[in-house]
Amino acid sequence: MSLTVKAYAKINLWLDITGKRPDGYHTLNTVMRRIDLYDDVTVETNGSGEVSVSCDVQNIPSNEQNIAYKAAKAFFMRTGKNMGANIHIVKRIPTEAGLGGSSADGAAVLCALNELCGQPFSVPELCGIGASLGADIPFCISGGTAKCTGIGDIIEPVSCCGFTVLIVKPEFSCNTAEAYRKYDSAPIPERTGFDAFCASLANNRSQSAANMYNVFEKLYCDEKIERIKNDLLDAGAEGACMSGSGSAVFGIFDSMEEARKVEEMLGYGTKFAVKAI
Repeated sequence: MSLTVKAYAKINLWLDITGKRPDGYHTLNTVMRRIDLYDDVTVETNGSGEVSVSCDVQNIPSNEQNIAYKAAKAFFMRTGKNMGANIHIVKRIPTEAGLGGSSADGAAVLCALNELCGQPFSVPELCGIGASLGADIPFCISGGTAKCTGIGDIIEPVSCCGFTVLIVKPEFSCNTAEAYRKYDSAPIPERTGFDAFCASLANNRSQSAANMYNVFEKLYCDEKIERIKNDLLDAGAEGACMSGSGSAVFGIFDSMEEARKVEEMLGYGTKFAVKAI
């Protein structure tokens, strides 16, 4: 049996590091929002006991380094069944962009396998499996808009106004592990205002857009990131911010029409005008 599911990307409207646990994971205050940019993930189960991963994009690992591979192995370990799976990913979410592409693929594999195997796990149980593989996977399973704390695995849905985002992925990429190592070498004090920001999301889009925050922007102090943000703001974005550990930057717009006009104006990077969903 096989099933194809959409693996949706996310953006971080707020991202701050609040500490580090003894196991090496960082604790976070973050707000994540699902966006209508996705990979297609096809999962086919078999009785081989082996997992294979393929992708239409080069340089994506096809072995145990791929979170989709790890997700399938973890799922079968929890079920106790000697099953295998062939996984194929059609990639649209840019890699090393801070948009959660690999986590989305892992979440999609867990959801697809759960469906193919008769739904042995509830959504919270799937999120528990996912949290052991990557901090963003629980959100990628649940979707929507959520205030996420802990290592990102404590998820509290929040109300949020609708909007369109224009995402700009520069020509350079950012590695998540390296970003956190950089933070550890030069920590930045926790920012105040997180709860107030979360409260503003439901009914004051302009205020929340203007107050978005990402600790990694402060850490990088990268002129290229700042230039993209300023170009988006100058073009009419209500707010602009880097997502995750970078390098993608997004601007918030009222409509798809406005976002696409700006998309045509900006002459650099890979761009996506998509709805927040």
